[in-house]
Amino acid sequence: MANNFSSSIIKTHKTLPARVTKITTSHGEVLTPAFMPVGTRAFVNHINPNDLVDSGSQIILGGNTYHMLCSPGMETIQAAGGMHQFMGWQGPMLTDSGGFQVFSLSKNSKICVIDENGARFKHPITGKMLYLTPESSIQAQKIIGADIIMAFDQCTPDDGQKENTLAAMERTHRWLVESKEIHERDSSSAYGYQQALFGIVQGGSFRDLREQSAEFITSLDLDGIALGGEVIGFDIAKTCEIIDWVRDILPENKTRYVMGVGLNPQDLIDTTARGVDIFDCVAPTRNARHGSLYCGKIIEQDGWLAFVGEEEKGRILIKKSIYAHDDRPIMEDCDCSTCRNFSRAYLHYLFKSKSLSYGYLASVHNIRVMHRVCEKIREIILR
Repeated sequence: MANNFSSSIIKTHKTLPARVTKITTSHGEVLTPAFMPVGTRAFVNHINPNDLVDSGSQIILGGNTYHMLCSPGMETIQAAGGMHQFMGWQGPMLTDSGGFQVFSLSKNSKICVIDENGARFKHPITGKMLYLTPESSIQAQKIIGADIIMAFDQCTPDDGQKENTLAAMERTHRWLVESKEIHERDSSSAYGYQQALFGIVQGGSFRDLREQSAEFITSLDLDGIALGGEVIGFDIAKTCEIIDWVRDILPENKTRYVMGVGLNPQDLIDTTARGVDIFDCVAPTRNARHGSLYCGKIIEQDGWLAFVGEEEKGRILIKKSIYAHDDRPIMEDCDCSTCRNFSRAYLHYLFKSKSLSYGYLASVHNIRVMHRVCEKIREIILR
């Protein structure tokens, strides 16, 4: 595989902004739209790398910068030869800068304080004070070795206060310039693989700020553009509206990434229809372990797709007694190994028994459903 990064459009839907693109990285190619299972702490909950490959995973989010700094530490990751070797995943990988975790921690000033240069936070185990800045974030991501790295940003709270949103956006822009300068000193990882740098559009729920942020970030000629902030993914209707606000500003030939999207299969369909390429979310495995399993049919509707669920939001709650003697698979037409081999009754039994096997089987299914949705989207666009 060539040691480079590139993205190109293969085909666009005839009436929608939806498109199929190809992302080329040093660890393989990705056809979009593509869902990224999340391995925040260097593992995807309940699923090993072979299961990810079998489920159709092309790219993952592996090893969040904040968590990797806390544990196991950069020395351990570098000694292993990087995150790909450390967690046994040999395909394309994206990692996060730590900005979202800093945002979450900063709600408690005793744990984390954000200033103009970065964020000071207390190590959750040792109590040692650490300082995460654009430079330390980029340098850590080079040791992690992901194919796509993110500029350090301040995630915008969805609190409706424009003054705070503007301040976070302007700080994100300053940090992006610093991140880009540091990255361009050597655009390769610590192991010699080319890395792509993405910037993050902030601006909360304010159209003028989102457009201003998109204009600034695209002016820096980065490898890809992400949409971030607390509202993205959490409120899917607003997420779609924000995508519509900025889409015409974003370069067509650059990868578009919405952060934290994937709570439900329909979310992928809705955001892809607006021209998004990649997305990530912890929800499929989190939902799985709490007994919420994706269940529905992917149908064609007015030249596009819809995920029509058996219950509300396309999920069933396997703990319900109605499934105790249900010998059907979770989804009748699902090709995952769980649906091919096990019944709802068995999953219900495992969940009630608190068996570790339940988490594995449920997560395999939920991840596979997200990839099947992406496959169907690619299929209808290419057709």
